[in-house]
Amino acid sequence: MEKTSQPKDQRAIIVSIDLLRAHQDHLEQFNSNEFIELAKSSGLKVEHHFFSKQNFVAASHFLSKGKADELKYIVESENIKLVVLDCELSPSQERNLEKLLCARVLDRTGLILDIFAARAQSDIGKLQVELAQLSFLSTRLVRGWSHLERQKGGIGLRGPGETQLETDRRLISNRIKQLKKKLDKQHNQKNLNRYSRKKGNNKLVALVGYTNAGKTSLFNLLTKGGLDAEDKLFATLDTTTRRSNFKFQTFETVLFSDTVGFISNLPTKLVESFKATLDDLASADLLIHVIDAADSNRDIKTKEVDLILDELGVNSMPQIRALNKIDLIKNEEIWPANNLHPEIKISSETGEGLEELKNKVSECLFGNLLHGWVQFSPVQASVRSKLFDSGCIIEEKLDSSGQHQSLVSISQSMLEQFEEIDIFKNLKPI
Repeated sequence: MEKTSQPKDQRAIIVSIDLLRAHQDHLEQFNSNEFIELAKSSGLKVEHHFFSKQNFVAASHFLSKGKADELKYIVESENIKLVVLDCELSPSQERNLEKLLCARVLDRTGLILDIFAARAQSDIGKLQVELAQLSFLSTRLVRGWSHLERQKGGIGLRGPGETQLETDRRLISNRIKQLKKKLDKQHNQKNLNRYSRKKGNNKLVALVGYTNAGKTSLFNLLTKGGLDAEDKLFATLDTTTRRSNFKFQTFETVLFSDTVGFISNLPTKLVESFKATLDDLASADLLIHVIDAADSNRDIKTKEVDLILDELGVNSMPQIRALNKIDLIKNEEIWPANNLHPEIKISSETGEGLEELKNKVSECLFGNLLHGWVQFSPVQASVRSKLFDSGCIIEEKLDSSGQHQSLVSISQSMLEQFEEIDIFKNLKPI
């Protein structure tokens, strides 16, 4: 039933559509280039890039008659069997185009579903993809095939019976119900995990951002997660959560979560189907918005991510913007600071700025760090041991009397657990 799966290296024509929004030329060019990258990510071999500029959307074929006929000529002359359009087609528009072109037609949603189906690894990811595929396919069963109109025999092989089309619809509907039940169970399990995390005073930091911004590479640096970080769109589809490999001057455990990347014009059906995955964002204590600072279209992509975060209702959450790939930026290319969220320039390739990012995460989660020298008496050995385990003691030395002098860096939230001890009273904010 998976309509969207494509043979690898299949020859295709990519159709970009511009509804004559002349003031958005740069945006249209960005969308066209991105769509070509999407097509290549699915394994398609782009033989031709067809542009259609028109004043309106034709109800029957989406394309105007002249552009549809021009596209038909190219399809026939180059013997292309697949046409991919950068838009969302209605079922009737898709059928009419396939009939006119004598080739298979795929829209933006179908293409993204194809990529998702190839990249899903976890059980919940596969369930979510299948649900999205079936929801998409259920509106596209009427394709003009004659066998779908034949009726099966009723009781005793007499009577009107049930058409093949009705049977397929019923089977898909039943499968969708099964998938939703399974996803509900997975969702409940995730809720239990979130409750356990909160009960254990663990903090969750979610990495979000545009697809291919470098989230997985940064995640590996922060957690030693060992995930595959590939230079392609939607390389990561499944959410992965790991313990931080840094010590954050606190007793609480810090967890990092690598999430699926966003993309412009993300179909609403996909957002709904992946709600269980995106719910991890709502339960996070902090968001790290990873931005490809070396991308010429970074402003557009940043706005797209902000829009999706706003739709999910998490844009007001505490957020750090990690300007990634600064090793690819020339000295004269300095991105102006954002006044709404703190920005840290980093490189997942070289590790530059990682320590600064860690300190900013600690500040956002636990308050400002306090810094200074502390003298521990022998009876305070247990306190000193706890601080060692939490990474709060940076340096130590012995004074002339043989007592320990320790250079301490501790978060405000952790300090509250030692209010009865006077030795911390001289610590200063960093």
